[in-house]
Amino acid sequence: MIHDSQLEKDIILKAENVSKQYRLGQVGTGTLSHDINRWWHKIRGKENPYLKIGDTNDRSTKGNSDYVWALQDINFEVERGEVLGIIGKNGAGKSTLLKILSKVTAPTTGSIKSRGRIASLLEVGTGFNGEMTGRENIFLNGAILGMTKKEISSKLDEIIEFSGCERYIDTPVKRYSSGMTVRLAFAVAAFLEPEILVIDEVLAVGDAEFQKKAIGKMQDISKGEGRTVLFVSHNMAAVKQLCTRGIVLEQGMIKFQGNINEALDVYNSDSYECVTNVGWKIEDAPGNLNARITSVKLKSDNPFFLIEDQISLEIEYVNFIDNHSINCSISIFDDKESYVLASPNLQRVPLGKGTYRSVCVIPENLLNKGKYYFTIILVGNNFEIIAQLDKIISVDLEEEGTHRKDYFGYWGGVVRPYLNWENIQINRW
Repeated sequence: MIHDSQLEKDIILKAENVSKQYRLGQVGTGTLSHDINRWWHKIRGKENPYLKIGDTNDRSTKGNSDYVWALQDINFEVERGEVLGIIGKNGAGKSTLLKILSKVTAPTTGSIKSRGRIASLLEVGTGFNGEMTGRENIFLNGAILGMTKKEISSKLDEIIEFSGCERYIDTPVKRYSSGMTVRLAFAVAAFLEPEILVIDEVLAVGDAEFQKKAIGKMQDISKGEGRTVLFVSHNMAAVKQLCTRGIVLEQGMIKFQGNINEALDVYNSDSYECVTNVGWKIEDAPGNLNARITSVKLKSDNPFFLIEDQISLEIEYVNFIDNHSINCSISIFDDKESYVLASPNLQRVPLGKGTYRSVCVIPENLLNKGKYYFTIILVGNNFEIIAQLDKIISVDLEEEGTHRKDYFGYWGGVVRPYLNWENIQINRW
């Protein structure tokens, strides 16, 4: 139970010293001796010996232990009506934490205390029976959440309308696309009014229109209806728009918790290291038998990349066939995952075999101060995508500030060009 002192803050969910340990390797291999050892320690009143061993959850290094801590000493509180964003790199422990909060799996140590029903949307189709129709699955999920048939029936029309699956609602769910399944699952979870709604990256399966609807509904749930949302996503723009507070996980531990903007700054400072130059040998280069990208470089006249300087993006590639109409395109994203701009090279001239360089010039005073990530796409005949390098290079733009004159405040926006202004006197008096 949650104590009276916590009720004053209206704490609806609390995690206390939550840790989760997994054994690596094949399930069941060599565990009998471990089980006997655990039992022997238990009957003597001693602590489980395997809780003292185990490597941290770092996917980039090879550990020495058979055990790994997916989560370690997680402590936080969530107030009623709060929208908490849980962010971190792949493998940081986000999904494990949500499964523990949703009671899908139990923590190795620690406890979760909650007040009210928890509805979870963790993976596409979780909790759905593929042989049953969409309508039947709505009643099944409602029953799992503890709703009566009358309560579910009262919400049925709203759920079906929001999901956009009216035409297929009496069709078995196994015939649904992943997008349709997640639409229906979200509608069930949102409209059956749980006190706590837990959502993993699953919304990314939906199209842009549905994601916008889902975020709007989650805002209504938290602000209008005073219910609590826990949201995991790699879409930082959605996290910033929706969440009021954030937790940053790293290697199974909480690195930061607090204001969502500060949490995003902590996450973004670690997520990407700025790389302005990448290259490959021809045999290892990304592409196919028609062409390969051999290098991508950002260049500037200064050792530091400044807003006030022109930046050149150089893409070198090898063409292996004659009469090959190759063109390059770039897409630029900021550190909040916002799509800043895209620019294709429209000069589709047939090329002969050989090595080529395409140069894209980014004018001075266009992008604002901050980090930017560049996706490169190489397109061939019939608009075949030869290679797509997502966020392959990045740059941290600084500002010299010499053009600001006496103004030193923050200049908002993703782009901040100097536009042409003209002062015109209309009359004189």
